[in-house]
Amino acid sequence: MLDEKLAPRPLAAKVPEITALFWVIKILTTGTGEAASDWFASVNLLLAAAIGAVGFAVSMAVQFRTRRYVPAAYWFAVLMVAVFGTMAADGLHKVVGIPYVLTTALYAVALAVVFMLWRRTEGTLSIHSIHTRRRELWYWLTVLLTFALGTAAGDLTAFVVHLGYFWSGVLFAAAIAVPAVGWRSGLNPVVAFWTAYVLTRPLGASFADWLGKSHALGGLGWGDDIVTAVATVVIALLVAYVAATGHGVQPERDATAGRVSPPPGQPAASR
Repeated sequence: MLDEKLAPRPLAAKVPEITALFWVIKILTTGTGEAASDWFASVNLLLAAAIGAVGFAVSMAVQFRTRRYVPAAYWFAVLMVAVFGTMAADGLHKVVGIPYVLTTALYAVALAVVFMLWRRTEGTLSIHSIHTRRRELWYWLTVLLTFALGTAAGDLTAFVVHLGYFWSGVLFAAAIAVPAVGWRSGLNPVVAFWTAYVLTRPLGASFADWLGKSHALGGLGWGDDIVTAVATVVIALLVAYVAATGHGVQPERDATAGRVSPPPGQPAASR
């Protein structure tokens, strides 16, 4: 187990409530992670690897030291996982030479195994249950694998299926509507959430590549650096808004009284 000084025991759920703004920020982080990873790699491959690894380690250290959901810490962690997950997926193909079909299948199997083990040990995969250190470890391992899987799947549709960046984005935009409609129609909310979560990665990354990559590669040619900078500013503004308003903070459960306490700044519900 993690040392108590390095990762204090959580006092409340450490992930945000699922709202429309959650999905907006999540998709922006996926695009930023894709663009930033490619930009760093184009400058220097070793530098990119160092930034990805160090950024991932620092973000996890910061996130695990918090005792409740802190928007800046949480979304910084998601962004760094996006960068690191992209590098992990790209590394297997570009460095090791494993085809996109196999990397996609590999990460899909790995994610399925983690889901199975998480469900077996904790009894639930719900993001509303992330209020212990062990569950938080499962959560972030799952998030990392969803980014890697989504990166590989997006590259698969763009290059192997020859859809290109834009039409890959359209494909995943249509695909992500399926769990949304399914949830409204009675699909298990945990299944709907994690299905949509996986799909946000290739959705955001495909459109980020379309904006940033050159015309020769089927993009608009804005540059990965510009896409990274603009998306990072937008994410920072949205996270600042979330932090200032308390948007998305899950209600805290009062274990001693058996009640649910509202997020800070909101009145308690009448009985």
